[in-house]
Amino acid sequence: MTSTNPNAIQPVRFRGGGFSAAPRPFLSWLGILAVLGFWQMSGSAGWVSPVFLPPPASIVESLWRLAVSGDLWIHLSASLGRIGGGWIIGTLLGLVVGVVMGLASVMRALSMPLVSAVYPVPKIALLPLLILWMGIGETPKIVTIASGVFFPTVIATLAGVDGVPRNLILMARAFNLPTADIIRKIVLPAALPGILAGFRISLASALILVVAAEMIGAQYGVGAFLLTAGNLMQSSDLLAGVVVLSILGLAFGGALSAIERYCLAWR
Repeated sequence: MTSTNPNAIQPVRFRGGGFSAAPRPFLSWLGILAVLGFWQMSGSAGWVSPVFLPPPASIVESLWRLAVSGDLWIHLSASLGRIGGGWIIGTLLGLVVGVVMGLASVMRALSMPLVSAVYPVPKIALLPLLILWMGIGETPKIVTIASGVFFPTVIATLAGVDGVPRNLILMARAFNLPTADIIRKIVLPAALPGILAGFRISLASALILVVAAEMIGAQYGVGAFLLTAGNLMQSSDLLAGVVVLSILGLAFGGALSAIERYCLAWR
């Protein structure tokens, strides 16, 4: 028999699911396939001119032709070499400067205004000046990418170091732990989540900068290929290059996710 008392407490089912995001891989792929299917149908039906927006089948055909001819690998290897060199240099310098700024108040006071002033400047705007200083070659492009990677890494590392519980550092000092061990065993592991999050931003910046730098002054590279395809109105090749950049972004993100799972397994 059910109670008719209006003041009786009625259990309310919580619908938030604990605010946990349940994986829905099928729905994710379904959304992508729906967009691609509508895109292909629009092109096949003549609703959109293939000159302005070629259908996915034409883009796949262009990718296959570029891969078989070897042109894709020439441009891709040139871009990856520049990204790798610039990202490694900018990351190493950014980690060192970020850790020092996070631990030394004097260094933070001296460097923070400079970082805040230079960080918003589009780094690609410095490329003509770097070419004037260093000549036409690989060095200006790598330095441009490194500068774009350096500042996000500094800010992410500084934020990560600031987030380290100070009681852990004080406890280590109380046990006379050397400064190098404090940094290696306490500061860096605790700051690692923030640093890895900064890596995602810096890799995206490196990918954007390499395309822009190659459009300005490069014979080979994905950016140079995109510029040539656009000038010749080869829209299928142009979008094939865009797909390559998207795949690169997904590959970088997947690699960082694997690194996070490995390095942050202690969480």
